Amino acid sequence: MNGRTGSTRADPERGRSGPILDVSDLAVSFGEQSVVSDVDFSVDRGSLVGLVGPNGAGKTTVLRTVKGTLDPDRGTVRVDGKPIADRSAKAVSRLVASTPQGTALSFDFSVRQTVEMGRTPHLGRFDRIDEADRQAVERAMERASVAQFADRPFTSLSGGERQRVLLARALAQETPVLLLDEPTASLDINHAVRTLELVRTLVEDGKTAVAAIHDLNLAARYCDELVLLAGGGIRAAGRPVDVLTSDTLRDAFAAETLVTTQPGTDAPLVTPLPEQEAVDRRVHVVGTGKPAASAVSTLDGAGCQVSVGVVPAGDIAAERAQDFDCVTVTVPAFAGIDDVTRERAVELARAADAVVTAGETGDGNSPVVEAAGTCLAVESDESTYTGNTQDTVPLAALPAAVASLPPAPERDATPTRSQSTTD
Repeated sequence: MNGRTGSTRADPERGRSGPILDVSDLAVSFGEQSVVSDVDFSVDRGSLVGLVGPNGAGKTTVLRTVKGTLDPDRGTVRVDGKPIADRSAKAVSRLVASTPQGTALSFDFSVRQTVEMGRTPHLGRFDRIDEADRQAVERAMERASVAQFADRPFTSLSGGERQRVLLARALAQETPVLLLDEPTASLDINHAVRTLELVRTLVEDGKTAVAAIHDLNLAARYCDELVLLAGGGIRAAGRPVDVLTSDTLRDAFAAETLVTTQPGTDAPLVTPLPEQEAVDRRVHVVGTGKPAASAVSTLDGAGCQVSVGVVPAGDIAAERAQDFDCVTVTVPAFAGIDDVTRERAVELARAADAVVTAGETGDGNSPVVEAAGTCLAVESDESTYTGNTQDTVPLAALPAAVASLPPAPERDATPTRSQSTTD
């Protein structure tokens, strides 16, 4: 799958909008082994785009090709509208700076000497660093919060400190585009967050950054858009909420995940689920909001035949159920539940192996819950139903709890999957 990505944020330093980086029809192989092919994406000025995907998907290969250190078999990389193949290596280095995955150096330079290496693309063969270069180095060290280490040996620093020094070296190049290859690798969560907060600040000041990021949740939180690489190509590209879906992640990683929302943000939260056999059970979900929507996602992902209702039309639980083609009984928003609609949901509850309550259920759904032979409640601060005796289970344990239940006796006239009922 090909993808185009980029935000509309303008670069305040240059007063221009539109893509500064454009990768078109890129294909790279090592000998007979194809690594990536048909890779297309663009990155607008002043945005942070994350490259995500499983190990070996080609994220580092794409970054090396964009940097110009790896020649593609096919395709074009343009920076600021011009192919990098038409530029000298030094000219490309004045446009694109990068940080490597590793933090090792061949020689024991001081921090200042390490950051000064970033000025090399701006120097002639016999030039020495002048006052303007020194000021650029000082600014870069201050920005990356490593000025206090200036005279210390690079090898004396911790992993997180070394990562910031290498970022300062890239900043000293004063390029419009910054490439980061796993900038949070081997860092604890505190240093990982500090690093990405710094990158986010740079982007908000007009820098453009492309980062290969292993942690999907950090990528979702900090990146404007994502490019998901898997199987030698792009599987999805766009906003994190559009890229990080259970179906897309199953396709790219061959893994089951639960995708909810990170607290306090709109960013997706990806939780890996253990491998398990499909749960061949009918489950009727009663509830509203994110708790019920998450229950629907989890149960559908586990292979259950899911129905939902009664739920207000437009509620996130109704929309999630319809996304998964589940039987959904709805009423108009802010409307009460009439007897005919309630009876439809009661029939589904009776035919199910279990009713699962999640979030707010409302008094009008009490007969639906009470029609269940077995009722499970998902742990949530928003749960309201307290009528039936219910076993309460964490969301992640819900599929296993349902799988442990005996199948309900066969019922007649049960609506099939993909039906929806509403008044």
